[in-house]
Amino acid sequence: MAGPTNILSDGSALSRLDRALFRVEGWLALIAGLAVLGLMALAVVSVGGRNFLGRPLSGYVDWIELAMPFIAFLAISYTQRLGGHVRMDIVIGRLGGRTLWAAEWLTTLLTLALAVALCWGTWQHFGRSFDWDMPRFSRDSSIDIGLPLWPAKLVVPVAFAILSLRLALQLWGFGRAFARGEERPVAVPLIESAAEVAAAEAAALERAGR
Repeated sequence: MAGPTNILSDGSALSRLDRALFRVEGWLALIAGLAVLGLMALAVVSVGGRNFLGRPLSGYVDWIELAMPFIAFLAISYTQRLGGHVRMDIVIGRLGGRTLWAAEWLTTLLTLALAVALCWGTWQHFGRSFDWDMPRFSRDSSIDIGLPLWPAKLVVPVAFAILSLRLALQLWGFGRAFARGEERPVAVPLIESAAEVAAAEAAALERAGR
C-alpha cells in the first residue's frame, strides 16, 4: 500500500509536472469535500424543515443527484497520486527492481487506456445533455425541481481527463525507473509495508498533536 508521505521529488521536469498537477488535484479534492459539506447542510435544512415547519427542502433528492458526481469523481486523480485506491499487492508487493517497475508500468498503461476510453465515453454523454440553444443549455433536467444535469455530467469527463494526465506522468515515472534501475523513483507512489504505513500514520498524528 502507498501513502502520501512516500511520493519523492527532485528538480527534474517529471517531478515539477507532478507537483504542478498535484496542486490542481488538491483543488478538485477540496471541491469534492465542499460538495459533501453542502449535502450535509442541505440534509440539516431538509430535516429541520420537516420537523419544525412540516415541510422538507424542495428538490433535496435532485440536489443529491447533482452533487454525487462531484463527490465520486473529482478526487479520483488525487487519490491515484497518493496510491490510495484499492489494489492487490499480494504479487506486486513481492517484486523488486526492474521487475516491479515493469509490472507497475504495464498496469498503469492498462489503467490509462481505460481512463481515456471512459473520458471519451462520458464526454459523449455530456454532449447529449448540453445544448447552447436550450434553456439553461440543458436537454435534460432533474425530475422534481428541474435542475439542469449537464454540470454533473461535465464533471465526469473532466475528472477522467485529469486522471489520464496523472497516469501518463506515472507511466513516465515507472518507465524512467525501469530504464535507470532506480530503487526509489520520483513522482510515483511507492509500496510500503504495513509497519511503514503504521509508522507514517503515527508520525502524522504526532505532528498534528503538536
